[in-house]
Amino acid sequence: MDGVRIDTWLWAARFFKTRGLANEAVAGGRAHVNGARVKPSKEVRPGDTIELSIGEVRWTVVVSDLADKRGPASVAATLYAETTDSIAARERQATDRRLLPPHPPSAGARPTKQARRRIEAVTRRAGRRR
Repeated sequence: MDGVRIDTWLWAARFFKTRGLANEAVAGGRAHVNGARVKPSKEVRPGDTIELSIGEVRWTVVVSDLADKRGPASVAATLYAETTDSIAARERQATDRRLLPPHPPSAGARPTKQARRRIEAVTRRAGRRR
């Protein structure tokens, strides 16, 4: 096997659950091969560097083997080697996420007409007292 489509390889390497999701990610510009944005039909070969964004997580991996069929996770892990910079960045990002406070509660839905009138009445009364 000389080369494999990048969307098929990402699916076989278990970065995405379906080939369709891998195809959308590559077409959407979230995968770069050797620093260049590519189409889903781009063939990857051993030694190529893939930069991949999945949600907030960024991966930089070097293709070490090819596969066009999805196999067990133990086999999928042998298809690539993650760079040390990528591992450090992902760990740093994970600790940052753990240390951040949870999202503040939202203000809720828009007030109803009745609630808006109550709010306006209270603010009018507060304005007269000053």
